[in-house]
Amino acid sequence: MTPPDGPERPRRHGRVLEDDAAPDGAVTSPADTPRGTAGEPSAEEHAAGEERAAAGEEHDGAAGRRRRGPVFFLALGIAVVLAVFVGVLATREPSQDRRADSPLVGEVAPAIQGTSLTTGEPFDLDSLRGQWVVVNFFATWCVPCRVEHPELLSFSRRHAQAGDASVVSVVFDDDPDEVRRYFEDNDSSWPVVDGSGSGVILDYAVAAVPESFVVSPTGFVVAKVTGGVTSVGLDQLIDQLSGPATEPGADGGATPTTGAP
Repeated sequence: MTPPDGPERPRRHGRVLEDDAAPDGAVTSPADTPRGTAGEPSAEEHAAGEERAAAGEEHDGAAGRRRRGPVFFLALGIAVVLAVFVGVLATREPSQDRRADSPLVGEVAPAIQGTSLTTGEPFDLDSLRGQWVVVNFFATWCVPCRVEHPELLSFSRRHAQAGDASVVSVVFDDDPDEVRRYFEDNDSSWPVVDGSGSGVILDYAVAAVPESFVVSPTGFVVAKVTGGVTSVGLDQLIDQLSGPATEPGADGGATPTTGAP
């Protein structure tokens, strides 16, 4: 049914047509608030737009934080694992529960020869005969190896003046240039031999790092240690292994010859 005043004129959303303008002094917006000129928002609409924009920025910021969340927690998890490993290494009994069985124990230490990555000079394990030697297999990408490195450095420096014990490192599947930089950065200068392609890794049957072998002054392997060493633990281990009762070849028995048997 058509209203008495004629058909209803169409209205635009939020506005009135010019010929529908309200009398002077009347408000035309739904909120009874004066609007701006045609095509321009009022102050209140402008403020509302700013609020919506701010809310959008907050949403985007929250989304960014959510996107960064997994990376943050991954880094945190790695830090926790590293801290736990350091704690275990620092608090466990130095000379206990790290020694492992090896068919090399009691045998002449397999030969280790090559050019040292730290000095550029030829190296031969036999040149250290008369000293205790810690043969350490490692890699710079190995986190436990990095954790134990300061312990090896402390052990090496403490025995350097007396000349009664030395450290020799054998690189396990790593870039020689990275190894050189790592030793330079950590002020470490003991002999380092690249084990890649030399047969040393197979001779010592090393499948994972860190792994260390203690070689007696007479040239025999007397202990194998896995999972990292400590400076104090190495000293205690050597003290336990010293003496004719425990050192092969020291009682007039078999004496190692140069190189592998």
